[in-house]
Amino acid sequence: MSMVKRLSLIVAACSVLASTGCAGPIERWIVDTRVHQGEVALARGNVQDAELSYRLALRVDPADQRARAGYVDASAELAQLDYTKGQFDDALSALNEAAKYDPASVRLQGLRATIEEARLKREIVVSNYPTYREAGVTIARAYQQLDVSNRALLTAIQRFSYTYNSDDLTDAIKKSYDLQLDLARNTNRLIAYRQLVESGAPREPGTSEGTSTAGSLLPLP
Repeated sequence: MSMVKRLSLIVAACSVLASTGCAGPIERWIVDTRVHQGEVALARGNVQDAELSYRLALRVDPADQRARAGYVDASAELAQLDYTKGQFDDALSALNEAAKYDPASVRLQGLRATIEEARLKREIVVSNYPTYREAGVTIARAYQQLDVSNRALLTAIQRFSYTYNSDDLTDAIKKSYDLQLDLARNTNRLIAYRQLVESGAPREPGTSEGTSTAGSLLPLP
């Protein structure tokens, strides 16, 4: 039997025992256990399990201050993770739930403002350059390829340490020149990418004014 099912049975038992006046100690034990689980999970960086533990504690005792504070902390961490993944709607949903238990939280309000600002900027970027995401992925892959080239260069240098063959150094020099050229090309692509994000992609040949991909909103600052 899973832990959640066990808890459901205990909560159901609490409802039955409430009429007999015996529910208090059982409820307290459930809340204490769940709060402890949340604290351990949060300390280990397991934010999702922490959020679940605090949420289950609040189902038993919505007024417990430790559970409320822990739930707010865990939800804020979840929102931060969703934000860094670009999942703004999920992040804001987590903040909305947390705000029910601490509507005056400066941390929640600050994170909400950051996410709302990022969402607005994303809308501007999308308006300016609808295919920005695909272009960004391509550029990131190009820079990842530089790591592969750099490792090959280092391998050539390392090879010389046991072959003492100058051809290995010649190979390393060639790879170094190639790496410099690739880096310069990628830098130019990155500069062009920034310009497209800020100012808008040029209109495709044959597109009408209404279907232009150029930005209709103000460019990013």
